[in-house]
Amino acid sequence: MTTMALGLFQRPERGMGRSFVLSALVHIVLAAVLFLGVRWQVHPPATVEVDLVDAPPPPPPAPVVEAPKPPPPKVEPEVKPPPPVVKPDIVIKKEVKPPPKKVEKKPAPPKDDLELKKRMQEQLAMEQKALDQQRQERQLRELLAAQKADAARKASAARASALGEYIGRIQAKVRGNWILPQDLQGNPEAIFLVIQLPTGEVLSTKLLKSSGNPAYDTAVERAILKSSPLPLPSDRSLFERELKLTFRPRDK
Repeated sequence: MTTMALGLFQRPERGMGRSFVLSALVHIVLAAVLFLGVRWQVHPPATVEVDLVDAPPPPPPAPVVEAPKPPPPKVEPEVKPPPPVVKPDIVIKKEVKPPPKKVEKKPAPPKDDLELKKRMQEQLAMEQKALDQQRQERQLRELLAAQKADAARKASAARASALGEYIGRIQAKVRGNWILPQDLQGNPEAIFLVIQLPTGEVLSTKLLKSSGNPAYDTAVERAILKSSPLPLPSDRSLFERELKLTFRPRDK
C-alpha cells in the first residue's frame, strides 16, 4: 500500500482538523483574489465580504478495505529441448555390386598356313645370307686396307732407309773433303740447303743454320762444293733436286 493510502486509513492526530480548515480558507482566499483581480481589470473592483465560518468537522475515517491479493502466477511446465541426434561413427555403406563383366570371345587362332611359313623361312634365309655376304665384304675391305697400310708403312720405311743411306754417302764424301779449323771444340751443327742437277753437280749452297763458328761453317761449305758431283741414289726415284744436309764434325 502507498503512503497516501496509509495516511487515509491511519487515525487522525490532534490539530490536523484546524490545519486542514486553515489551508482550505487560504486556498479560497487566493482563488477569490485571483478572480477579483481579473475582474478588476475589466470592471471596477467590487467589495468582497468574507464571512468566517468554522469548518465542518472532518468525516469519519473510512473502513480499511484490504486490497485483493493478486492470483499466484501460473507456473508453466518447463519444456526441455529434444536430445540431439547422435550420428553413429560407423557408417554402414551399402554394398555396391560391380556390373557384370562382359566376356569377350577370343578369336579362334588362325590355322597354320604351311605355305606362308615356308615363304617366311625362305625370306629369313635370304636376309641372313645377305648379311653374311655384307659381313664378309666388310672384312675383306678391312683386310685389304690393313695390307695396303702395312705395305705403305713398309715402303715408307724402305724409302726412308734408302734416302738415309743416300744422304749418308753424300755426307761421307763431304767429310772427306773438308779441312776443319784446329781450334774447333765440341760438336757444332751446321745445316745447308744444297741445289744439284740430276747428274749430282752442285749448283748452289745456302747456310740454313749456323753452328756459331764461322770458320767451321766456311769449311763445310767449301767441302760441299769440292765434293761435286755428289753421289747419286741407287734408286733414281729417291733423287731430289734440293737436299737439306746436316753436318757435325764428331758424327760418323
